[in-house]
Amino acid sequence: MSENQTRILVVDDEPAIRRFLHVSLAAHGYALFEAASGQSAMEAVLAQRPDVIVLDLGLPDLDGVDVIHMLREWTQLPVIVLSVRGQEADKIAALDAGADDYLTKPFGMGELLARLRAALRRASHLAGESVYNGGDLGVDLARRRVTVSGREMQLTPTEYDLLRVLVTHAGQVLTHRHLLREVWGVGYEQETHVLRVNISNLRHKIEPDPTRPRFILTEPGVGYRLRAAD
Repeated sequence: MSENQTRILVVDDEPAIRRFLHVSLAAHGYALFEAASGQSAMEAVLAQRPDVIVLDLGLPDLDGVDVIHMLREWTQLPVIVLSVRGQEADKIAALDAGADDYLTKPFGMGELLARLRAALRRASHLAGESVYNGGDLGVDLARRRVTVSGREMQLTPTEYDLLRVLVTHAGQVLTHRHLLREVWGVGYEQETHVLRVNISNLRHKIEPDPTRPRFILTEPGVGYRLRAAD
């Protein structure tokens, strides 16, 4: 699996649907992850760092609308609902909860692919400029590509997520709490040691001299700031 592939989390309790989506979407170059319940979906979001979620509403443990509410407490990750529930009230409930789009089963793969592309474009647009150039550091959010002095760097999903949040707020001081909530989720706001370790790892990959950082600057007692783009 390439680090630069768009990552999709498919949440559905029907194995046949998961298999179909896995095969079909992988054939179009996407990296696929799967979850069969609401709880496992929440865990997969943290573990796999998907770029978009395809979510069924009829899950065995949680209603899909509740899953959307939980996600929207800490992330704006695009969510496309794929459900047999075709009533207007169901669509309104999911969209009001924060879903980005809604398709009813059965569905056409061409339409789903188009909806995925549209959701990813919106997410990229909402993130601000899709390309960051800070001297030797380049970050292309649309392509998930990070370069230092023209050489592509391989980041872990967590490191990339951390850098993405910093890039979308380049020049702005982000508190420890904000970064922890954005990258790790609700309940991690006090885990500053986790943030420090990942900032250190990220600096070792992108800074010419990690002991004297040029890109990720520390705001003592407050948080971190990515140097504004050139």
